[in-house]
Amino acid sequence: MADKQLRTSRQRRVILDELRKVTSHPTADEVYEMVRKKLPHISLGTVYRNLEVMSESGIVLKLHVGEAQKRFDGNPANHYHVKCSHCGRVDDVDMAMLSNIEKAAESATGYEINSHNVEFIGVCPHCRCP
Repeated sequence: MADKQLRTSRQRRVILDELRKVTSHPTADEVYEMVRKKLPHISLGTVYRNLEVMSESGIVLKLHVGEAQKRFDGNPANHYHVKCSHCGRVDDVDMAMLSNIEKAAESATGYEINSHNVEFIGVCPHCRCP
């Protein structure tokens, strides 16, 4: 039992380390390919399960950016994202969270707003340049 916990803990640590090395917001399949270089015997299911556990516990973010596959972000702090409408690339937006938007939504709806998600959509520099 201790061996299994050690393995799971090491696997989770490697998955998190690899995810935090990139800012590309990879899919679980892409994380799997990255992790396999360090842990060749890891299964895709193990990567999926660990990403789910880490996202549920707030260690990583699971992004729903209008695709069938979810993307994962090693930076769990609240921040915005921008998605390229041509290639699907997702990047962080380096700007402060807009707290006044939550107050405006509360006033307009009567809801108590706990958080918000804003997804910017545009064309990335790579796709914009011919």
